[in-house]
Amino acid sequence: MYRARRPRRAASSIWLFAPPRARFAAVTVPPVVNLSESERHITPVFYPDQEPVEAQDAYWRKIPKWKDVASDKFLSHKWQMSNTVQSEKALCEFLAAILPADMPPQTDMAAHLRITNIGTPQQFIDRVKKGIRTAPMAVRLSPHIMSSINWRDPINDPIRRQFIPLASPLSVDHPVAELDPMKENDYSPISGLIHRYPDRALFLATSICPVYCRFCFRSYTVGAETDSVKKQRFLPIAKKWEPRFQYIEQTPALKDIVVSGGDTYLLEPEQLEYIGDRLLRIPHVRRFRFATKGLSVSPSRLLDPQDDWVGTVIRLEKKARKMGKHVCVHTHFNSVNEISWITRKGAQRLYEAGVTVRNQTVLLNGVNNTAEKMYRLVHALGDINIQPYYVYQGDIVPGAEDLRTPMSDSLNLERAVRGQIAGSLMPNFILDLPAEGGKRLTRGVESYDRRIGLSKLTAPGLKGESTTMHYWDPLWSLSEDGRAEVLEKFRRDARKSGVAPQ
Repeated sequence: MYRARRPRRAASSIWLFAPPRARFAAVTVPPVVNLSESERHITPVFYPDQEPVEAQDAYWRKIPKWKDVASDKFLSHKWQMSNTVQSEKALCEFLAAILPADMPPQTDMAAHLRITNIGTPQQFIDRVKKGIRTAPMAVRLSPHIMSSINWRDPINDPIRRQFIPLASPLSVDHPVAELDPMKENDYSPISGLIHRYPDRALFLATSICPVYCRFCFRSYTVGAETDSVKKQRFLPIAKKWEPRFQYIEQTPALKDIVVSGGDTYLLEPEQLEYIGDRLLRIPHVRRFRFATKGLSVSPSRLLDPQDDWVGTVIRLEKKARKMGKHVCVHTHFNSVNEISWITRKGAQRLYEAGVTVRNQTVLLNGVNNTAEKMYRLVHALGDINIQPYYVYQGDIVPGAEDLRTPMSDSLNLERAVRGQIAGSLMPNFILDLPAEGGKRLTRGVESYDRRIGLSKLTAPGLKGESTTMHYWDPLWSLSEDGRAEVLEKFRRDARKSGVAPQ
């Protein structure tokens, strides 16, 4: 019997299943930049047993205004909230008191991408002011975060980069940047609830957080209004929540609820318990999670004997377990520098009580986009029993283009880290696409034009139909010709649609 010879496959292609009588089809695998020698093998980092809390460093005392603050006061949630930096004026006063006379230059970027002409405290402060004026997020920084920044080298510090903007040529927004990149407002049947996935919904309990991240994908609602953005506010008021509970009760397809905001860390224990009890009473809701960055940016609340936030989470988890349901916490660490002895003790309290904690990292330029930094973060989280869950490709939002990374970073890091760590600690590197796109593994990208920074992925949308989805690399990562081509494309598109180009 004659057998047709299988056509040859290029080394850079993969085969897809084809329908009967259809020819074999090949899809080109996205090009991946070769790993550097330093990323092919990562030296393991060992974390020794921690000393008792009493012997730990009072790291906040390096801040002049907090040099006499005792541990019990620093652990107080009320003290943390009352000493949070919440305005441009307060931040600039803080910086004037802490910045070194000679500012080390930026070293963690390629020479043509570095922030230059910052050599004095005043030059640094001037850049911060300029960055704040155009930022969509207001200033809000906890004492823990302010104490965790290396103020001897603030330009290069990975924590400073996430929360304090410095005006930079890298900050030019991509033409597709928008305040609501996930199109959440299009999937909001009632105010404060997002029903984007068939079996899941997002319950926005509040619109405030312990800190405000520069790269927030929900800047249309989170935080105070800024010079550039007016916000949709969601206040933590029970009567405002009632229509959301009613919608969930009347939608039996909903099995999984994310309670977020804002940040559930700033809900009072009574509010947290009210939400949890209401959700547990709904028969078809099988699981819900409290989303909070609190563990990374203000962990002292987990140890405060005068506060019952963590006790409430533990009680709800135990109650859910008896009902055959699941309650957990999703948190957000981006750098190993965010983990202190307070974090470790707080995480241990949750672990001993049986509360599952998962981490969702955002891949950020100059923060965690090298194999060594990602490896250290993943292992540090595993060592405190927080599961590395997702590593998100950064969303295309205004004011944070310098923090976004090209798709090649995600592809390279996934390849570099996989095999270097245990499978149970391996996070999924994902792309959260707008509207019907949903969450997709970045390694599922089918084509990647590195010249213009365009990734394409075709997959079933949230409703099952085939959808082609796009992701654009940050402009700063492109060649001069590639950047010009992208900008010209969007100018042409704007002229055709009659919309004035940005």
